[in-house]
Amino acid sequence: MPADKDLEARVRSRLSALRASGLHRTMRSPSGVDLSSNDYLRLSVDPRVTAAFVAGVQAEGAGSTGSRLLRGERRAFADLERRFAEFKQTERSLFFSSGYLANIALLTALPETGDVIFSDQHNHASLIDGARLSRGSRVIFPHSNPAALARLLDATPCSGHRFVVTESLFSMDGDEAPLQEYAAICRELQASLIVDEAHAVGVYGARGSGLIERFGVETDVVASINPAGKALGVGGAFVAGSAWVIEYLVQRARPFVFSTAAPPAMGHALMASLDVVRDDPARRQRLRANAAHLRSRLRSSGIDVEKGESHIIPVHIGSNDTALAVAAALQVEGFDVRAIRPPTVPEGTARLRVSVNVGVSRSMLDQFARLLVFALREAGVCSAVSS
Repeated sequence: MPADKDLEARVRSRLSALRASGLHRTMRSPSGVDLSSNDYLRLSVDPRVTAAFVAGVQAEGAGSTGSRLLRGERRAFADLERRFAEFKQTERSLFFSSGYLANIALLTALPETGDVIFSDQHNHASLIDGARLSRGSRVIFPHSNPAALARLLDATPCSGHRFVVTESLFSMDGDEAPLQEYAAICRELQASLIVDEAHAVGVYGARGSGLIERFGVETDVVASINPAGKALGVGGAFVAGSAWVIEYLVQRARPFVFSTAAPPAMGHALMASLDVVRDDPARRQRLRANAAHLRSRLRSSGIDVEKGESHIIPVHIGSNDTALAVAAALQVEGFDVRAIRPPTVPEGTARLRVSVNVGVSRSMLDQFARLLVFALREAGVCSAVSS
């Protein structure tokens, strides 16, 4: 049909533009030493977790068969939600089939017309999309800038309620949000703090529950989003908070009400993941030690690594094509590291996002650092490697 031909021509033009600008994506299966995934604690392949998943499938089948308000509810979900609420020291939690859905659910249910959402400039796309879909208005505040946030909260007209939304550990830069300062500002100016712990849950704090715990702001956060497919190694996500928040999500959050529930086996596997986080704190310590070791090796090699201690280490390159070339050179040498390009990061800031995990040895990290220096020099990236 002519209309389809016109549409095809438009889409092909858009695809050509992506290729020309170095922004065309391809899907590539894992291969080589993992320095790109979010499996920070390597729980996705832990025998206790995989055995629990298999047992869950054998006991309850491969799928949930419906939304949780129909036939998709399982005792495994209810038990897991109670366990996770204890882990986060909140009254309740609610399990979603993905972190993206959890963020959209929370931000489209709680904020209403007349409310204002203040969102960090570097927030993840799921938080951005949730805010866009909300009935509230949006204000973007400069990244990790408490003073600017306070000024905007004070100056922005609001006839309803104000929400401050931030990640705790930012996914592309690996830096921590100033949660204590945000908590104090929200107390003073009567705003509700929402925190996405995607890359912090399972890693930080004495219990491993995240940066909310580490900074001691549990009572200042109205709700946290906690994806379980990263450090926890399985999938899905929890919203944790007061009982009234969770009950409202059950009743009004469209991504919960109208989504088929996750496979019940995920509930079994995540119970095992939480057991490992509780019983093996040395695993978290190894992750921090590995990250510190690689950061030190990169700095001593002349690579400009930003301050911080997290397991997410960005290596800024700038050019999309150059970032792809450097990543490809490392992949040939057996290291699975990927180039991150716009719109995931701002224009002109393409980078390698190196993510450390507990399964990589120190000798492998040393080899990676040497190869990275060589690849950057070969690509002519002078800004990343000092002479």
